Amino acid sequence: MTPPELTARDLESVAFVVFDFDGVFTDNRVLVAQDGRESVWCSRADGLGLQALSKMGVGCLVLSTETNPVVSARAAKLQLECVQGLGEGKRAALRKILTERHLDAKTVAFVGNDINDLDCLREVGVPICVADAYPEVMEVARFVTRRPGGFGAVREVCDLIVATRDQ
Repeated sequence: MTPPELTARDLESVAFVVFDFDGVFTDNRVLVAQDGRESVWCSRADGLGLQALSKMGVGCLVLSTETNPVVSARAAKLQLECVQGLGEGKRAALRKILTERHLDAKTVAFVGNDINDLDCLREVGVPICVADAYPEVMEVARFVTRRPGGFGAVREVCDLIVATRDQ
């Protein structure tokens, strides 16, 4: 069964957005140098969207399964809080964050792309995935971006939320 699509009312209620990193901020590819250092491609446009959400009081956070300096560096550049190195504990970490911040899951959006995001997508009121997400993830999401991960999908989500406040 396909979940109902998001409405403007759903997006209006978003108080907090949690983003997966790999495949959402990036195009899910990694360049590995011979010394083992990793690099990824991200969209610069995402930063302006995140700033707009911040100005509106909508909190944002990166939640990543693995620990990687490239995730920390990009999150720091964007002035985003980042929680990583979760292994199989992504859903538990999300629940802890919601509890600590006294957030109702109905007012939280999660943006993901792969099967390790399924539990988090099912946990929130506004499950979103990127255009090139794994098919099983698309079945759970209530909104699929037009842009793929790493090509402005984060900005698209931010702009959608901002647009509901501008009306």
